[in-house]
Formats: sequence, structure tokens, C-alpha cells
Amino acid sequence: MISMYDLVKKILKETNGQICKHCLGRKLSHIVEGRDNINRGEKIFEDLEIPKPENCVVCGNIFDKINDELFKKIYDKIDFLNVEFDTFLVGSRIDKQIKTWDDELSEKFDLDVEPIKKELNRIIGREIENTLEKEVEFEKQDIVINVDLRKEPKVRIQINPLFIEGKYNKLVRGIPQTKWPCGKCKGKGCEECNFTGKQYGESVEELLSEPILEATNGWQAKFHGAGREDIDVLMLGSGRPFVLEIKEPKIRKINLDALEEKINKMTEGKTSYHNLKFCERNRKAEIKVSSSDAYKIYKALVKCDKPYDKDKLASLNNLDEIHQQTPLRVLHRRADKVRIKHVHNVSCEIIDDTTFEMTVKTEGGLYIKELISGDEDRTKPNVGEVLGVKSICEQLDVVEVSEK
Repeated sequence: MISMYDLVKKILKETNGQICKHCLGRKLSHIVEGRDNINRGEKIFEDLEIPKPENCVVCGNIFDKINDELFKKIYDKIDFLNVEFDTFLVGSRIDKQIKTWDDELSEKFDLDVEPIKKELNRIIGREIENTLEKEVEFEKQDIVINVDLRKEPKVRIQINPLFIEGKYNKLVRGIPQTKWPCGKCKGKGCEECNFTGKQYGESVEELLSEPILEATNGWQAKFHGAGREDIDVLMLGSGRPFVLEIKEPKIRKINLDALEEKINKMTEGKTSYHNLKFCERNRKAEIKVSSSDAYKIYKALVKCDKPYDKDKLASLNNLDEIHQQTPLRVLHRRADKVRIKHVHNVSCEIIDDTTFEMTVKTEGGLYIKELISGDEDRTKPNVGEVLGVKSICEQLDVVEVSEK
């Protein structure tokens, strides 16, 4: 195994002696002890009486840019944004040529050492930790402090999103789940939408997100629901799971219990929100992925074009595998293909000769209105087909959405 002294001589020869304490200490971190790379470099410079170089051909003296002026820029940016955080991560940008030289030197002498950016990030992060008493966190941090060291140092703060999960009920018809842009102006604002840019004045998403955006001083909210119901459908029972993503929240410590109570008072009679709690990013995907055990229960008011055979209602419970081609009404936004879904059970309550109420438990993703009407035979079998009469869904409620 090559000795430390011989390796130093080779590195000095390769760099013509133009290598700084940071870079030399980092290249020899596997064989020289020390509390950090500059401490290792200083030991080597002193022990071998190496003259201090004017310039470092490896890093281009980039470590000199980590100074009081840089940290003032960082702290001024944080103060300007007035951002609340407990954890952070440092990221940096450097000239490609510096990375190339650094990598080539490591490869030439078969040195398995950390890249230069990692040390830059660590030095900056350690100083911020000590000064602000915040914690570097590599997995889930509140903010990322990005430092561009390619020319005159620049600082950009990335505020990571906040995620809140819960359940909602929709208690009146005519409210969409999410903000619906005006069909004519596509959200720009026109006379038809009274220059709001919206097809409908409010939504489940907006009634929830606007107070939370105000509380967090966030920039934007995005609603992620476990499926969705039509605008004319109620969402009853224990509610539909959702995750609300708050982008660039400057305030992260909010009282969700108090906020939930405040929102429900504001939206009383229209929507309600329950069990609000903070969650992680992966919950967005989790609530949207249905397992084979997931189900939904609907209550539908079925209207027939003529009297139906009441004895045939029991046959609806034989509905099982449904072949459903993408409904005509959603064909503009969903791929046209046949999806196989399953009905678990059906129960009916007679109202009159042409009307009955149907409670149906199904696999998630089955369109109930088309299960009833047949949608020009795009859904087979269907309720109208079983009963031998034309049937439509006159009113629909979601009663339960499983959490599996």
C-alpha cells in the first residue's frame, strides 16, 4: 500500500504544488486522521513543510467564497422571505470544470473520497446550524438553501411543500371537487365568467385551501383526492380521503384542530372537513392507488321510462363483472378503452312504478350513472338491460369510500 508521504508527493507533482489544504486533506481523508478535511490538510502542510500555494488548480480557490459575505446573503434571504423552518439542506452549484478536475485527480490515484460539492455543502451547513440553531436534514427538510458558486455567489431558498391529509363531505349539489376553469377563457377571465376565470364560484378544494393558504402564507395549493364525484353528487358518510399540498409555505407550525373548526364554520351547510393532520409526500400517491379490497358504496335514485317489473329488482344483485368502455361524458379527458370492474352487491327500495332507490357496493372506478343507463351499450351488463326498460340515474350520492 502506498504511503501517505509518497501519495502526497505524487499529488503535489500532478498539481505542480498548486493544491489547497481543503483539497489535499480531502484527497487523503482515508489515510490521515483529523476532525475535518482542512485540519488534515493543515497537518500535512505543517509536517511536510509544504509552501502555501497562491491558487488551487483543483477547486480554483472556491473555498475562499465561503465567507462572511456569503453567509450574510443567506441570512438576509431567509429574513427577507420571513420563512419558518426547523430543518434544512444545503445544495451548491460549481463550474463543471472544477468537478472534472476533482474527479480526474481522484481517478488517477484511485482515491475513493467524497466529491468537492459534498464538502462545500457540509461546511456551509455546519455554519448555518451553529448560527441559526437549525438542523441539517437529508431526507425530509423544510427548506433547501441553494448556493451558486460559479461566479459571484448567489443564494436561492427553496421552500418545500407542506402536506395535510383528511376527509371531506360535500353536502350540497353543484360544487365541484376542484377549481374548474371557465370553459370559454380557460381561466384567463372573460365576461362569461365575470372575469373570475372559473366555471363555478367555489369548490371543495378552494373552500379548504384558501384559509389554509392564509394560515401558512403559502403560494399555491393543490388538491389530491381519493377519486372524485360528479358536481351533482353528494359525498356523505365518513367522507372522501384527500391530501392538500401547500406550495412554498412560509409558516409551517399551524394548529390544524383550530383551523379545521374555523373552516367548518365558514363552510357550514356546504362542505365539511375532518381529521386534518400533517402527512408525508408519499400519501398523495397512496390515497390514489386502489387496492383489490377497495370499494365504494353509492345510493342512486333510478328513473325508468316506463313501469319496471318489480320482481326483476332482485336480479340486480346478480350483477358482478362489468365491462365498461370509457363513458361518453368523460371521453374528452380519459383514454377510450374497456375497463373491467366488479359489483359486490345491490339492494333496492321501491318508490313507485317507475322509480326505485338502489344502494350499490362496487369496486372503485366504476361509473355508476353508466352502470344504470348502459351509456349506449358501452357498459355491459347494466341496470336498464337487466330490467328491460330504459333507466337513468336521476340522483346520486356517495355513501362510503373505503380507505384500503
